[in-house]
Amino acid sequence: MTTAQMAKRKFERLLVALGLILGCAAALAQPQRIVLADRIVAVVNNEVITQSDLRERVETVMRQLERSGTRIPPREVIEQQVLERMIVDRAQMQFARETGIVVDDAALDAAIARIAQNNGLSVADFRAALERDGIPYDRFREDVRTEMVLSRLREREINSRIQVSESEIDNFLAEQQREGVDSNIEFHLSHILIRVPEHATPDQLAERRQRAQEVRNRALAGEDFAQLAVAFSEAPDGLKGGDMGWRDAGKLPELFVKAVAALQPGQISEVLRSPAGFHVLKLHDRRGSATPLEAMTVEQTRVRHILVRTNELVSEEEALRKLTVLRERIVQGADFAELARLNSDDASAARGGDLGWVLQGDTVPEFERAMNALAPGEISRPVKTPFGYHLIQVLERRVADVSGDRKRMEARRILHERKAEEAYQEWLRQLRDRAFVEYRLEEG
Repeated sequence: MTTAQMAKRKFERLLVALGLILGCAAALAQPQRIVLADRIVAVVNNEVITQSDLRERVETVMRQLERSGTRIPPREVIEQQVLERMIVDRAQMQFARETGIVVDDAALDAAIARIAQNNGLSVADFRAALERDGIPYDRFREDVRTEMVLSRLREREINSRIQVSESEIDNFLAEQQREGVDSNIEFHLSHILIRVPEHATPDQLAERRQRAQEVRNRALAGEDFAQLAVAFSEAPDGLKGGDMGWRDAGKLPELFVKAVAALQPGQISEVLRSPAGFHVLKLHDRRGSATPLEAMTVEQTRVRHILVRTNELVSEEEALRKLTVLRERIVQGADFAELARLNSDDASAARGGDLGWVLQGDTVPEFERAMNALAPGEISRPVKTPFGYHLIQVLERRVADVSGDRKRMEARRILHERKAEEAYQEWLRQLRDRAFVEYRLEEG
Protein backbone atom coordinates (compact mmCIF):
# COMPACT_ATOMS: atom_id res chain seq x y z
CA MET A 1 0.00 0.00 0.00
CA THR A 2 1.41 3.41 -0.93
CA THR A 3 1.89 6.27 1.52
CA ALA A 4 -0.96 8.15 -0.15
CA GLN A 5 -3.27 5.14 0.17
CA MET A 6 -2.32 4.68 3.82
CA ALA A 7 -3.07 8.34 4.49
CA LYS A 8 -6.41 8.03 2.74
CA ARG A 9 -7.42 5.01 4.83
CA LYS A 10 -6.30 6.77 8.00
CA PHE A 11 -8.41 9.85 7.39
CA GLU A 12 -11.42 7.81 6.31
CA ARG A 13 -11.31 6.02 9.67
CA LEU A 14 -10.90 9.35 11.44
CA LEU A 15 -14.02 10.78 9.80
CA VAL A 16 -16.12 7.78 10.77
CA ALA A 17 -14.83 7.94 14.36
CA LEU A 18 -15.82 11.57 14.57
CA GLY A 19 -19.33 10.73 13.36
CA LEU A 20 -18.97 12.98 10.37
CA ILE A 21 -20.56 10.75 7.75
CA LEU A 22 -23.35 13.25 7.40
CA GLY A 23 -21.11 16.27 7.36
CA CYS A 24 -18.29 15.95 4.87
CA ALA A 25 -17.98 16.02 1.16
CA ALA A 26 -14.78 14.67 2.62
CA ALA A 27 -14.82 11.19 1.27
CA LEU A 28 -15.59 12.42 -2.24
CA ALA A 29 -12.27 12.58 -4.03
CA GLN A 30 -13.75 13.25 -7.45
CA PRO A 31 -14.99 16.41 -9.20
CA GLN A 32 -18.44 17.58 -8.14
CA ARG A 33 -21.20 17.66 -10.70
CA ILE A 34 -22.52 21.05 -11.74
CA VAL A 35 -25.73 21.88 -9.90
CA LEU A 36 -27.99 23.69 -12.33
CA ALA A 37 -30.73 24.36 -9.79
CA ASP A 38 -31.23 23.75 -6.10
CA ARG A 39 -34.45 23.18 -4.27
CA ILE A 40 -35.72 22.64 -0.76
CA VAL A 41 -36.25 19.02 0.32
CA ALA A 42 -37.26 19.70 3.94
CA VAL A 43 -38.00 22.53 6.34
CA VAL A 44 -36.96 22.10 9.99
CA ASN A 45 -38.57 24.80 12.14
CA ASN A 46 -37.25 27.95 10.42
CA GLU A 47 -34.37 26.38 8.45
CA VAL A 48 -34.24 24.55 5.14
CA ILE A 49 -32.36 21.49 3.89
CA THR A 50 -31.54 21.69 0.20
CA GLN A 51 -31.26 19.06 -2.49
CA SER A 52 -27.54 19.72 -2.87
CA ASP A 53 -26.97 19.23 0.90
CA LEU A 54 -28.84 15.94 0.77
CA ARG A 55 -27.12 14.75 -2.42
CA GLU A 56 -23.67 15.43 -1.00
CA ARG A 57 -24.35 13.48 2.15
CA VAL A 58 -26.10 10.59 0.43
CA GLU A 59 -23.10 10.11 -1.87
CA THR A 60 -20.77 10.18 1.13
CA VAL A 61 -22.81 7.48 2.88
CA MET A 62 -22.96 5.33 -0.26
CA ARG A 63 -19.18 5.41 -0.63
CA GLN A 64 -18.70 4.49 3.01
CA LEU A 65 -21.09 1.57 2.60
CA GLU A 66 -19.14 0.46 -0.48
CA ARG A 67 -15.85 0.55 1.45
CA SER A 68 -17.36 -1.51 4.28
CA GLY A 69 -18.65 -4.14 1.86
CA THR A 70 -22.31 -3.53 2.79
CA ARG A 71 -24.87 -4.21 0.07
CA ILE A 72 -26.34 -0.85 -0.84
CA PRO A 73 -30.13 -0.43 -0.76
CA PRO A 74 -31.89 1.61 -3.47
CA ARG A 75 -30.82 5.26 -3.50
CA GLU A 76 -34.30 6.52 -2.55
CA VAL A 77 -34.19 4.40 0.63
CA ILE A 78 -30.84 5.89 1.63
CA GLU A 79 -32.13 9.39 0.83
CA GLN A 80 -35.03 8.97 3.25
CA GLN A 81 -32.74 7.70 6.03
CA VAL A 82 -30.10 10.38 5.50
CA LEU A 83 -32.72 13.11 5.39
CA GLU A 84 -34.21 11.95 8.69
CA ARG A 85 -30.75 11.99 10.29
CA MET A 86 -30.14 15.50 8.93
CA ILE A 87 -33.45 16.65 10.41
CA VAL A 88 -32.53 15.34 13.88
CA ASP A 89 -29.07 16.92 13.71
CA ARG A 90 -30.51 20.23 12.50
CA ALA A 91 -33.04 20.27 15.36
CA GLN A 92 -30.24 19.66 17.88
CA MET A 93 -28.08 22.44 16.45
CA GLN A 94 -31.00 24.86 16.55
CA PHE A 95 -31.69 24.03 20.18
CA ALA A 96 -27.99 24.42 21.02
CA ARG A 97 -27.86 27.88 19.45
CA GLU A 98 -31.09 28.98 21.12
CA THR A 99 -29.77 27.93 24.53
CA GLY A 100 -26.35 29.55 24.21
CA ILE A 101 -23.96 26.70 23.39
CA VAL A 102 -21.05 28.07 21.37
CA VAL A 103 -17.68 26.60 20.38
CA ASP A 104 -15.27 29.45 19.72
CA ASP A 105 -12.35 29.33 17.32
CA ALA A 106 -9.78 28.86 20.10
CA ALA A 107 -11.51 25.72 21.41
CA LEU A 108 -11.95 24.46 17.84
CA ASP A 109 -8.28 25.03 16.99
CA ALA A 110 -7.25 23.14 20.13
CA ALA A 111 -9.49 20.19 19.20
CA ILE A 112 -8.10 20.01 15.68
CA ALA A 113 -4.55 20.21 17.04
CA ARG A 114 -5.32 17.17 19.23
CA ILE A 115 -6.74 15.26 16.24
CA ALA A 116 -3.60 16.07 14.23
CA GLN A 117 -1.36 15.05 17.13
CA ASN A 118 -3.22 11.75 17.52
CA ASN A 119 -2.44 11.07 13.86
CA GLY A 120 1.23 11.93 14.36
CA LEU A 121 1.05 15.12 12.31
CA SER A 122 1.42 18.83 12.76
CA VAL A 123 -1.69 20.91 12.04
CA ALA A 124 -0.16 22.14 8.78
CA ASP A 125 0.64 18.59 7.64
CA PHE A 126 -2.79 17.40 8.75
CA ARG A 127 -4.47 20.13 6.73
CA ALA A 128 -2.37 19.31 3.68
CA ALA A 129 -3.26 15.64 3.97
CA LEU A 130 -6.97 16.47 4.17
CA GLU A 131 -6.74 18.65 1.08
CA ARG A 132 -4.85 15.93 -0.81
CA ASP A 133 -7.67 13.54 0.03
CA GLY A 134 -10.24 15.94 -1.40
CA ILE A 135 -11.51 17.13 1.98
CA PRO A 136 -11.97 20.94 2.16
CA TYR A 137 -10.35 22.09 5.39
CA ASP A 138 -12.98 24.76 6.12
CA ARG A 139 -15.73 22.16 5.83
CA PHE A 140 -13.80 19.78 8.08
CA ARG A 141 -13.44 22.54 10.71
CA GLU A 142 -17.18 23.18 10.72
CA ASP A 143 -17.94 19.47 11.01
CA VAL A 144 -15.66 19.22 14.06
CA ARG A 145 -17.33 22.33 15.52
CA THR A 146 -20.73 20.70 15.04
CA GLU A 147 -19.58 17.52 16.81
CA MET A 148 -18.25 19.62 19.71
CA VAL A 149 -21.51 21.55 20.00
CA LEU A 150 -23.57 18.36 20.05
CA SER A 151 -21.24 16.83 22.63
CA ARG A 152 -21.60 19.86 24.91
CA LEU A 153 -25.35 19.82 24.37
CA ARG A 154 -25.57 16.19 25.48
CA GLU A 155 -23.35 16.84 28.49
CA ARG A 156 -25.52 19.76 29.64
CA GLU A 157 -28.95 18.33 28.87
CA ILE A 158 -28.34 14.69 29.80
CA ASN A 159 -25.07 13.57 31.39
CA SER A 160 -24.84 16.25 34.08
CA ARG A 161 -28.39 15.49 35.26
CA ILE A 162 -28.05 11.73 35.66
CA GLN A 163 -27.98 10.53 39.27
CA VAL A 164 -27.13 7.01 40.46
CA SER A 165 -28.31 6.03 43.95
CA GLU A 166 -26.60 3.67 46.37
CA SER A 167 -29.58 1.32 46.18
CA GLU A 168 -29.23 1.15 42.38
CA ILE A 169 -25.59 0.17 42.82
CA ASP A 170 -26.56 -2.51 45.37
CA ASN A 171 -29.18 -3.94 42.99
CA PHE A 172 -26.79 -3.89 40.04
CA LEU A 173 -24.04 -5.77 41.88
CA ALA A 174 -26.53 -8.29 43.28
CA GLU A 175 -27.99 -8.95 39.82
CA GLN A 176 -24.55 -9.35 38.26
CA GLN A 177 -23.68 -11.96 40.88
CA ARG A 178 -27.05 -13.71 40.56
CA GLU A 179 -27.06 -13.92 36.76
CA GLY A 180 -23.34 -14.38 36.22
CA VAL A 181 -23.03 -11.36 33.91
CA ASP A 182 -19.77 -9.46 34.18
CA SER A 183 -18.81 -6.14 32.63
CA ASN A 184 -15.54 -7.75 31.43
CA ILE A 185 -17.55 -9.57 28.74
CA GLU A 186 -17.79 -7.77 25.41
CA PHE A 187 -20.39 -8.26 22.69
CA HIS A 188 -20.12 -7.35 19.01
CA LEU A 189 -23.66 -6.36 18.02
CA SER A 190 -25.62 -4.86 15.18
CA HIS A 191 -28.84 -3.06 15.91
CA ILE A 192 -32.03 -1.93 14.19
CA LEU A 193 -34.33 0.59 15.89
CA ILE A 194 -37.89 1.37 14.84
CA ARG A 195 -38.75 4.54 16.77
CA VAL A 196 -42.09 5.14 18.45
CA PRO A 197 -43.35 8.75 18.50
CA GLU A 198 -43.99 10.51 21.78
CA HIS A 199 -47.62 9.96 22.91
CA ALA A 200 -48.07 7.26 20.26
CA THR A 201 -51.58 5.93 19.72
CA PRO A 202 -52.34 2.18 20.00
CA ASP A 203 -52.53 1.99 16.20
CA GLN A 204 -49.11 3.63 15.86
CA LEU A 205 -47.62 1.23 18.41
CA ALA A 206 -49.08 -1.75 16.60
CA GLU A 207 -47.81 -0.51 13.23
CA ARG A 208 -44.27 0.05 14.52
CA ARG A 209 -44.19 -3.31 16.29
CA GLN A 210 -45.34 -5.02 13.09
CA ARG A 211 -42.66 -3.22 11.10
CA ALA A 212 -39.97 -4.38 13.55
CA GLN A 213 -41.29 -7.95 13.39
CA GLU A 214 -41.22 -7.89 9.59
CA VAL A 215 -37.61 -6.66 9.62
CA ARG A 216 -36.70 -9.46 12.05
CA ASN A 217 -38.43 -12.05 9.86
CA ARG A 218 -36.49 -10.86 6.83
CA ALA A 219 -33.21 -11.12 8.79
CA LEU A 220 -34.14 -14.65 9.91
CA ALA A 221 -34.89 -15.54 6.29
CA GLY A 222 -31.30 -14.66 5.37
CA GLU A 223 -31.43 -11.05 4.19
CA ASP A 224 -28.33 -9.00 4.94
CA PHE A 225 -28.73 -7.43 8.39
CA ALA A 226 -26.56 -4.42 7.53
CA GLN A 227 -28.65 -3.67 4.45
CA LEU A 228 -31.84 -3.96 6.51
CA ALA A 229 -30.36 -1.55 9.07
CA VAL A 230 -29.50 1.02 6.40
CA ALA A 231 -33.00 0.73 4.97
CA PHE A 232 -35.07 0.68 8.17
CA SER A 233 -33.14 1.59 11.32
CA GLU A 234 -33.77 5.01 12.86
CA ALA A 235 -30.78 4.74 15.22
CA PRO A 236 -27.70 6.95 14.68
CA ASP A 237 -25.68 3.88 13.65
CA GLY A 238 -28.29 2.83 11.06
CA LEU A 239 -26.40 4.40 8.18
CA LYS A 240 -23.34 2.36 9.16
CA GLY A 241 -25.28 -0.87 8.76
CA GLY A 242 -26.35 -0.83 12.40
CA ASP A 243 -22.90 -1.98 13.53
CA MET A 244 -22.38 -1.06 17.19
CA GLY A 245 -18.87 -2.55 17.28
CA TRP A 246 -17.52 -4.20 20.42
CA ARG A 247 -19.26 -3.02 23.57
CA ASP A 248 -18.64 -3.92 27.22
CA ALA A 249 -21.66 -5.67 28.70
CA GLY A 250 -21.75 -2.98 31.36
CA LYS A 251 -22.07 -0.21 28.78
CA LEU A 252 -25.02 -1.78 27.00
CA PRO A 253 -28.63 -1.24 28.06
CA GLU A 254 -29.71 -3.95 30.48
CA LEU A 255 -32.44 -4.89 27.98
CA PHE A 256 -29.77 -5.68 25.35
CA VAL A 257 -27.54 -7.66 27.71
CA LYS A 258 -30.39 -9.93 28.80
CA ALA A 259 -31.52 -10.42 25.19
CA VAL A 260 -28.11 -11.49 23.82
CA ALA A 261 -26.92 -13.47 26.85
CA ALA A 262 -28.52 -16.66 25.50
CA LEU A 263 -27.77 -16.01 21.79
CA GLN A 264 -25.08 -17.74 19.78
CA PRO A 265 -22.98 -15.76 17.26
CA GLY A 266 -25.00 -15.11 14.13
CA GLN A 267 -28.37 -15.33 15.85
CA ILE A 268 -31.08 -12.65 15.88
CA SER A 269 -32.89 -11.47 19.02
CA GLU A 270 -36.61 -11.25 19.53
CA VAL A 271 -38.20 -7.83 19.00
CA LEU A 272 -37.39 -5.77 22.12
CA ARG A 273 -39.39 -2.84 23.50
CA SER A 274 -37.80 0.21 25.13
CA PRO A 275 -39.01 3.79 25.67
CA ALA A 276 -37.28 4.73 22.39
CA GLY A 277 -39.11 2.13 20.29
CA PHE A 278 -38.65 -1.45 19.05
CA HIS A 279 -35.23 -3.06 18.64
CA VAL A 280 -33.83 -6.04 16.78
CA LEU A 281 -30.27 -7.19 17.59
CA LYS A 282 -27.80 -9.48 15.86
CA LEU A 283 -24.97 -11.01 17.87
CA HIS A 284 -21.79 -11.30 15.82
CA ASP A 285 -19.45 -12.52 18.57
CA ARG A 286 -18.56 -12.32 22.26
CA ARG A 287 -15.20 -12.26 24.03
CA GLY A 288 -13.71 -11.86 27.48
CA SER A 289 -14.46 -13.73 30.66
CA ALA A 290 -16.18 -13.13 33.95
CA THR A 291 -12.98 -12.57 35.89
CA PRO A 292 -13.52 -11.40 39.48
CA LEU A 293 -11.98 -8.08 40.38
CA GLU A 294 -8.56 -8.60 41.92
CA ALA A 295 -8.03 -7.52 45.48
CA MET A 296 -6.47 -4.08 45.80
CA THR A 297 -4.87 -2.76 48.97
CA VAL A 298 -3.91 0.83 49.66
CA GLU A 299 -2.44 2.74 52.57
CA GLN A 300 -4.84 5.10 54.31
CA THR A 301 -4.03 7.80 56.85
CA ARG A 302 -6.37 9.13 59.50
CA VAL A 303 -5.48 12.79 59.91
CA ARG A 304 -6.74 15.98 61.52
CA HIS A 305 -5.71 19.58 61.09
CA ILE A 306 -6.19 23.20 62.07
CA LEU A 307 -6.43 25.70 59.20
CA VAL A 308 -5.89 29.44 59.40
CA ARG A 309 -6.80 31.16 56.14
CA THR A 310 -4.90 34.24 55.01
CA ASN A 311 -6.79 37.21 53.56
CA GLU A 312 -7.02 40.99 53.75
CA LEU A 313 -7.54 40.78 57.53
CA VAL A 314 -5.11 37.96 58.37
CA SER A 315 -1.55 38.24 57.04
CA GLU A 316 0.81 35.30 56.57
CA GLU A 317 2.86 36.47 59.56
CA GLU A 318 -0.23 36.52 61.78
CA ALA A 319 -1.30 33.05 60.59
CA LEU A 320 2.15 31.61 61.26
CA ARG A 321 2.31 33.24 64.70
CA LYS A 322 -1.13 31.95 65.67
CA LEU A 323 -0.39 28.38 64.59
CA THR A 324 3.01 28.40 66.30
CA VAL A 325 1.33 29.33 69.60
CA LEU A 326 -1.37 26.68 69.09
CA ARG A 327 1.23 24.00 68.34
CA GLU A 328 3.14 24.84 71.51
CA ARG A 329 -0.06 24.55 73.56
CA ILE A 330 -0.83 21.13 72.02
CA VAL A 331 2.70 19.90 72.71
CA GLN A 332 2.22 21.03 76.33
CA GLY A 333 -0.92 18.92 76.62
CA ALA A 334 -3.81 21.02 75.27
CA ASP A 335 -6.55 19.11 73.42
CA PHE A 336 -6.04 19.27 69.63
CA ALA A 337 -9.71 18.71 68.86
CA GLU A 338 -10.88 21.47 71.17
CA LEU A 339 -8.39 23.97 69.73
CA ALA A 340 -9.46 22.99 66.21
CA ARG A 341 -13.11 23.62 67.06
CA LEU A 342 -12.25 27.08 68.41
CA ASN A 343 -9.64 28.18 65.85
CA SER A 344 -9.81 26.29 62.55
CA ASP A 345 -11.25 27.99 59.47
CA ASP A 346 -12.01 24.65 57.81
CA ALA A 347 -15.40 22.92 57.69
CA SER A 348 -13.83 20.05 59.66
CA ALA A 349 -13.60 22.31 62.72
CA ALA A 350 -16.96 20.97 63.96
CA ARG A 351 -15.37 17.49 64.03
CA GLY A 352 -12.29 18.63 65.91
CA GLY A 353 -10.40 18.99 62.61
CA ASP A 354 -10.79 15.28 61.82
CA LEU A 355 -10.60 14.54 58.06
CA GLY A 356 -11.16 10.82 58.56
CA TRP A 357 -9.30 8.22 56.49
CA VAL A 358 -7.68 9.75 53.39
CA LEU A 359 -5.98 8.15 50.40
CA GLN A 360 -3.01 9.35 48.40
CA GLY A 361 -4.27 12.14 46.15
CA ASP A 362 -7.21 13.12 48.35
CA THR A 363 -5.44 16.27 49.59
CA VAL A 364 -3.37 18.95 47.87
CA PRO A 365 0.32 18.02 47.30
CA GLU A 366 1.73 20.36 49.98
CA PHE A 367 -0.60 18.90 52.62
CA GLU A 368 0.08 15.32 51.49
CA ARG A 369 3.88 15.70 51.59
CA ALA A 370 3.79 17.06 55.13
CA MET A 371 1.30 14.38 56.24
CA ASN A 372 3.42 11.55 54.77
CA ALA A 373 6.48 12.75 56.67
CA LEU A 374 4.74 12.48 60.07
CA ALA A 375 4.70 9.49 62.38
CA PRO A 376 1.39 8.64 64.11
CA GLY A 377 0.83 11.10 66.94
CA GLU A 378 3.32 13.64 65.58
CA ILE A 379 2.28 17.26 64.88
CA SER A 380 3.70 19.24 61.97
CA ARG A 381 5.11 22.73 61.95
CA PRO A 382 2.83 25.23 60.14
CA VAL A 383 2.39 24.04 56.52
CA LYS A 384 1.47 26.39 53.68
CA THR A 385 -1.04 25.30 51.04
CA PRO A 386 -3.27 27.21 48.60
CA PHE A 387 -5.90 27.30 51.38
CA GLY A 388 -3.72 28.96 54.02
CA TYR A 389 -1.58 27.53 56.85
CA HIS A 390 -2.19 24.21 58.63
CA LEU A 391 -1.15 22.30 61.70
CA ILE A 392 -1.38 18.60 60.78
CA GLN A 393 -1.51 15.61 63.10
CA VAL A 394 -1.47 12.00 61.90
CA LEU A 395 -3.58 9.83 64.21
CA GLU A 396 -2.99 6.38 62.66
CA ARG A 397 -2.31 4.49 59.44
CA ARG A 398 -3.67 1.28 57.98
CA VAL A 399 -3.58 -0.86 54.87
CA ALA A 400 -7.12 -1.40 53.57
CA ASP A 401 -8.67 -3.63 50.90
CA VAL A 402 -10.63 -1.29 48.62
CA SER A 403 -11.78 -3.92 46.08
CA GLY A 404 -15.37 -3.39 47.20
CA ASP A 405 -15.01 0.35 46.70
CA ARG A 406 -13.62 -0.20 43.22
CA LYS A 407 -16.53 -2.47 42.33
CA ARG A 408 -18.99 0.17 43.48
CA MET A 409 -17.18 2.90 41.54
CA GLU A 410 -17.27 0.75 38.38
CA ALA A 411 -20.95 -0.05 38.95
CA ARG A 412 -21.72 3.65 39.35
CA ARG A 413 -19.91 4.44 36.09
CA ILE A 414 -21.71 1.68 34.19
CA LEU A 415 -25.13 2.69 35.50
CA HIS A 416 -24.46 6.35 34.71
CA GLU A 417 -23.52 5.51 31.11
CA ARG A 418 -26.56 3.27 30.68
CA LYS A 419 -28.99 5.81 32.08
CA ALA A 420 -27.39 8.63 30.09
CA GLU A 421 -27.69 6.74 26.78
CA GLU A 422 -31.32 5.81 27.43
CA ALA A 423 -32.15 9.37 28.51
CA TYR A 424 -30.40 10.80 25.44
CA GLN A 425 -32.38 8.62 23.05
CA GLU A 426 -35.62 9.63 24.76
CA TRP A 427 -34.59 13.32 24.68
CA LEU A 428 -33.81 13.06 20.95
CA ARG A 429 -37.18 11.51 20.29
CA GLN A 430 -38.98 14.30 22.13
CA LEU A 431 -36.90 16.99 20.39
CA ARG A 432 -37.67 15.46 16.99
CA ASP A 433 -41.39 15.11 17.74
CA ARG A 434 -41.64 18.75 18.89
CA ALA A 435 -39.90 20.12 15.79
CA PHE A 436 -41.95 21.48 12.90
CA VAL A 437 -40.89 19.42 9.88
CA GLU A 438 -42.20 19.79 6.34
CA TYR A 439 -41.05 17.19 3.79
CA ARG A 440 -40.66 18.27 0.18
CA LEU A 441 -38.44 15.46 -1.09
CA GLU A 442 -41.12 14.05 -3.37
CA GLU A 443 -41.99 17.40 -4.92
CA GLY A 444 -40.81 18.27 -8.36
